[in-house]
Amino acid sequence: MKVALYVCRVGEGWSMALSLDIRVDVTWWLEGGSGRHVLRWLLLDAVVPLSQASWLVEHFEMERGMDHWGEREWQSYLARKLDVYELASGEVEARKGIAGKAGSSAAHRIQVGGMPEPYPAGQWAQLERDAALLAERISGRQLLAAEAEALLADTAQPPREWRAAAQLARLHGRLSITAALEGPATRRRHAWLGRARSAPRCHRCGSEARQRVPCAACGLAACAYCEACLALGRSRACALLLRSAAQGAVPRRGEAPRGTALAPTGGGLARWGLSAAQSAAAAAALAFLARPPAGDGPGRFLLWAVTGAGKTEMIFPLLQHTLDRRGRALVATPRRDVVLELAPRLAKAFPDTSLATLYGGSDERWKDAQLTLATTHQLMRFYQGFDLVIIDELDAFPYHNDPMLAHAAASSCKPEGNFVYLSATPPARLQREAAQGKLTHAKVPVRFHRHPLPVPRLIKMVTVAECIKKRNLPSALKTNIQISLERDAQVFVFVTRIAQIEAFVNLMRRTFPGIHIEGTSSQDPDRANKVTAFRDRDIRLLVTTTILERGVTIPRSDVFILDADNGLFDEASLVQMAGRAGRSMDDPAGRVVFASSRRTRSQVKAVAQIRKMNTIARRKGYLHPPSQT
Repeated sequence: MKVALYVCRVGEGWSMALSLDIRVDVTWWLEGGSGRHVLRWLLLDAVVPLSQASWLVEHFEMERGMDHWGEREWQSYLARKLDVYELASGEVEARKGIAGKAGSSAAHRIQVGGMPEPYPAGQWAQLERDAALLAERISGRQLLAAEAEALLADTAQPPREWRAAAQLARLHGRLSITAALEGPATRRRHAWLGRARSAPRCHRCGSEARQRVPCAACGLAACAYCEACLALGRSRACALLLRSAAQGAVPRRGEAPRGTALAPTGGGLARWGLSAAQSAAAAAALAFLARPPAGDGPGRFLLWAVTGAGKTEMIFPLLQHTLDRRGRALVATPRRDVVLELAPRLAKAFPDTSLATLYGGSDERWKDAQLTLATTHQLMRFYQGFDLVIIDELDAFPYHNDPMLAHAAASSCKPEGNFVYLSATPPARLQREAAQGKLTHAKVPVRFHRHPLPVPRLIKMVTVAECIKKRNLPSALKTNIQISLERDAQVFVFVTRIAQIEAFVNLMRRTFPGIHIEGTSSQDPDRANKVTAFRDRDIRLLVTTTILERGVTIPRSDVFILDADNGLFDEASLVQMAGRAGRSMDDPAGRVVFASSRRTRSQVKAVAQIRKMNTIARRKGYLHPPSQT
């Protein structure tokens, strides 16, 4: 994409700006639209690649004598700047590879001067209305040009000239316009060592954009693009990124000032039917949301709840608190199936609130709503749009250890908004911050049925691979599984490798004839049906992987984790898998077995975490009296 570039002398200094429609800027600055006195205005070029124009604006510096410069001096200034850009961006090197020689092509492209016609008064009035509409529709979002066009096409009366409307919205301060990728760094540390230049980062997802290709849209030989967020549309160095201006989390007319509202009383929480442990945690979170903003970015609160504690119910009061203040709330979760499961529950809890449900292929992706439920990948289309952002399953794939999704989540919250993290197994970094008092948090150490969490037993056994090779199960494992089957439990058997499932299922079938045994994994197209059959007790024993470590509740189930010493099973995975047991009211004890040839730190820490939660629950009086447990 190409844009216009100009400089303007207003007040005490010069400024440089790019434009999607230079007639808008002429009308704004020279026909009184801005309401400011313009000392000088000069068009530098009407067709500059957006990547170059954005970089030039960012790196603009006033120089001595600019007030007296003519077109020749401005042309020389641009040529010098573009030489720096083309060297840093790899354009010179790329052009050499294509054309057979290096050198800057900047000078002959520059066409300084000219004065486009301003918009007539009648058209300007319509443009003002279109700009207001466009800014309202893009509020809280960041979109590539194609996405903006799709969003506006979904509008009852879309702007006639959306680029002109976007430019005017930018001049009003309601929109920012930039290249989708940041410009190249112009200074290289240790350049004498021949180290490669740092890759530009994608403004949308925060990833490095290392790929450069010739581009027909901008005419450059080295136009960088981002591979990380390619599934949401190509983010290129010359691609237009429209961002809503930051909307402060300020009260509207008739609302109490932020931070002065009291957290809901116990009566306010009562409508949600929370347990004592849930109510205490929700009250702590509400008190956090009601505090005055610290002014150093969004607040962060960790809701650390054991598996099966009812995290969803606890977020309802937090959402209500935000919605009552006419704020916008977002619930983000890693998986589409969880989004589809939560959508009807949120709709039932907040029947009078507009709800947008976003995932890959959703037909609501441009819906404006007070409450948004989305997979974490969808957050890349939002920018400082929400007063409250709730991140569910913070530690789960794909969010965990993915800087791109973390960047998207961070960008979606208003600067004075709040994050609430939900997790049964928070990442170690957050656990440390909570322990050190750097992260406000609340723990929910007990499930809704008020019974202790099942504490894993450790038994010694050879590896699954050895069992398959010898076609025999160790007696300790065989005995413990038999106990579970005889007590009429549904049995989870977790293994580390998908490739082992079929052979191990056959071994289990020979060992326990008459028992319906199946296996499933992420590669099994029939997984959903097998999980349903397992829940309905048509299948009694299910061999699986960490794909079922969370998000699946099976009544009266026991859990066996084989090769529990394998590095694939970290502390969080072990706790999550153990959390499949003891979730139902009629069988709260359950049984959990860690089976391995050796005891590892992860196993010890997982058991310690479970015991610690039971201790906290007992100390706070959340558990049933011993006679009832």
